[in-house]
Amino acid sequence: MAQFFGFLSAVFIGVTLGLIGGGGSILTVPSMVYLVGVDPVPATAYSLFVVGLTALVGSAMYMRRGLVSYRTALVFGIPSLTAVFLTRRFLMPAIPVHLGSISGIDISRDLGIMLLFALLMVAASTSMIRRGRPEVETDGIRYNYPAILTQGLVVGTLSGLVGAGGGFLIIPALAILARLPMKLAVGTSLLIIATQSLIGFTGDLGRMEVHWGFLAVFSAFAVGGILVGSWLTRFIPGAKLKPAFGWFTLAMGVYIIGRELTQISM
Repeated sequence: MAQFFGFLSAVFIGVTLGLIGGGGSILTVPSMVYLVGVDPVPATAYSLFVVGLTALVGSAMYMRRGLVSYRTALVFGIPSLTAVFLTRRFLMPAIPVHLGSISGIDISRDLGIMLLFALLMVAASTSMIRRGRPEVETDGIRYNYPAILTQGLVVGTLSGLVGAGGGFLIIPALAILARLPMKLAVGTSLLIIATQSLIGFTGDLGRMEVHWGFLAVFSAFAVGGILVGSWLTRFIPGAKLKPAFGWFTLAMGVYIIGRELTQISM
């Protein structure tokens, strides 16, 4: 039954990505860990594959509509791709299984990853709940190169650590630092998420056993979800759903923190 809800959550993840261009991927790791029973470290690797493949399908739809800025994707993507690959290949294996102890309580790597993930969920929820300012027409795309490069490195490192696409960080960065209109920012974000996630996943190949059958089924549900979500955008504005999904993400983040802290105190 838990696996059924796990695959159902994959559909929900895809639908959310299709509707609002981000956010849904942050639920992939919790779904795999709590519903399917995958350990946190391989779950972050599997998440990168699922998110990357799903976002790739979504970005193809935006490409057909001319809503992807390839130059922006390149400027943001190069540091992001580099950071996510190096994080998966070198930083993750270097993190010790036991991080230390606090007041006699052992802090494991799995616990650290889940708590970091939960904190990012809380941060993501606030950006989704907060009402955005109305979009203003600009006289063209402008690039703040140092800020975009720095943001790319930060997003790539975080994505590599927790296995999330980082759309909740990428979209505001593209809208503010490159002054992209929102629809163009969403399409460009999906392309960046797809590329960095799939390249990040390659950093794990050869280091862990990959259950390709499970990945194929989970990814198929998520891809089906993003096709449904993209179709629903004709009838349901993503902007109206974003705050509601933000509250759901906030509740999930608080739940994970409570669950993990309760487990170590028992």
